[in-house]
Amino acid sequence: MKKMRIYVDTSVIGGCFDPEFEKWSNGLFRDFHVGTFLPVISDVVDAELEEAPSDVRDKYAELLALEPEFVHLTQEASDLADCYLKDKIISENYVDDALHIAIATVSLVDILVSWNFRHIVHYGKIRQFNAVNLRCGYNLIQIYSPREVTSYGD
Repeated sequence: MKKMRIYVDTSVIGGCFDPEFEKWSNGLFRDFHVGTFLPVISDVVDAELEEAPSDVRDKYAELLALEPEFVHLTQEASDLADCYLKDKIISENYVDDALHIAIATVSLVDILVSWNFRHIVHYGKIRQFNAVNLRCGYNLIQIYSPREVTSYGD
């Protein structure tokens, strides 16, 4: 059986050290360790973590050691992110958030996980992202917080 491919945005990695989110971010990491899900990361995540605190970079190194699928920002994903911006789903100040969603969409991941409730894991935003995706010929994207995805921390 094929493993679900889970795109992990930067907030999930940092969430491993946030008292509000650590139970579920670390639970998702355990899911990755035991092979329940296949982690998917992008060069956008990689770039965002360059200036992160050392404990977050260490956690990222742990994720990299699991040999996740690495997807890249392509022109296709960049163009889709531009569509999100043009529709004012996300402002240009948060272009990386649009890029995460576009990369995950273009890469056909099963789920994108994030703790970003303002710009990503938000019912109204998800509907808008998916409307753009359909209009532009892409599949719907499933977006959840790690709490809704991990089998740990129940």
